[in-house]
Amino acid sequence: MTDLSAPSSASEISRSREGKRLSIIAPCFNEQEVLDLFFNRLEAALDTYGVDYEIVCVNDGSRDHTLAVLLRNLGRNPRIKIIDLARNFGKETALSAGLDATTGDMVVPIDVDLQDPPELIAEFIAAWEAGADVAYGIRIDRSADTLVKRLTAQGFYRAFNTLSDVHLPYNAGDFRLMDRRVVEVLRQLPERNRFMKGLFAWVGFRQIAIPYTRPERAAGTSSWRYWRLWNFALDGITAFSTAPIRIWSYVGLAAAVLAFLCAGVIITRTLLFGRDVPGYPSIMVLLLLSFGVQMLAIGSLGEYVARIYEEVKGRPLYVVMNRYGFG
Repeated sequence: MTDLSAPSSASEISRSREGKRLSIIAPCFNEQEVLDLFFNRLEAALDTYGVDYEIVCVNDGSRDHTLAVLLRNLGRNPRIKIIDLARNFGKETALSAGLDATTGDMVVPIDVDLQDPPELIAEFIAAWEAGADVAYGIRIDRSADTLVKRLTAQGFYRAFNTLSDVHLPYNAGDFRLMDRRVVEVLRQLPERNRFMKGLFAWVGFRQIAIPYTRPERAAGTSSWRYWRLWNFALDGITAFSTAPIRIWSYVGLAAAVLAFLCAGVIITRTLLFGRDVPGYPSIMVLLLLSFGVQMLAIGSLGEYVARIYEEVKGRPLYVVMNRYGFG
């Protein structure tokens, strides 16, 4: 059981950053080209905030020289810590590994491609001091993304919020500041199909949106392709909604009603006009339609069965090969 007792409104509490620690979580997958830029800009911002900090970098099975660049920066800045995963487990799992390793009073996940501006963390901290448990970034300008990506992202947020009981703020990513007790709740969640945006929204607490303009990548190329994004969206919806499987009950009911109506029409025409309804083409269409609907229903059921299969195996969420900088 998690104790969530706290003042009921942000105005009832006041925090100070003095003597507090800020933890940065930076998942890395094939980011060798941008890491030096990332550290330079992030550290320049952090040095102005008046807080102690740590930068927890999670190397998610990179196949380039990401680990070597991380180690070089660790030699320069002892506040950098590195978790080297045994293979690529995916960004959601890498974020979870970072959450498990942080020690700060405030925790900020951030992308190393600098599309999440480190300077915005100052506003996150101010919101935390004013009483917010979570301050998350809202991307008000996504012109740096392609038109297809913007349209598909908008469609996903609408679909998710329509199908799920958890409300996902439009254009909110993983970039946010979380109070320590929010992190502790997230660490207790056991599921292996981890859609972090949904989990961030599910935990609740006092959350405030901070708008910002999303810039282009500082260097390198994104590893997110449309097929991965599609699977990511599918994981998110199935993790927080049973609507995709429940809808087939209504489809089946509608099909049954339609079948009874068609049967009534055929019987009536036969009795009144004394002839059968010519039906080979219509029968073929109905058979193919029925087959397609059944396959979709089985596929939807299979998505949930596959996720049950992953959960009941009980494997560790991730495997750490090495840790650097943790003393």
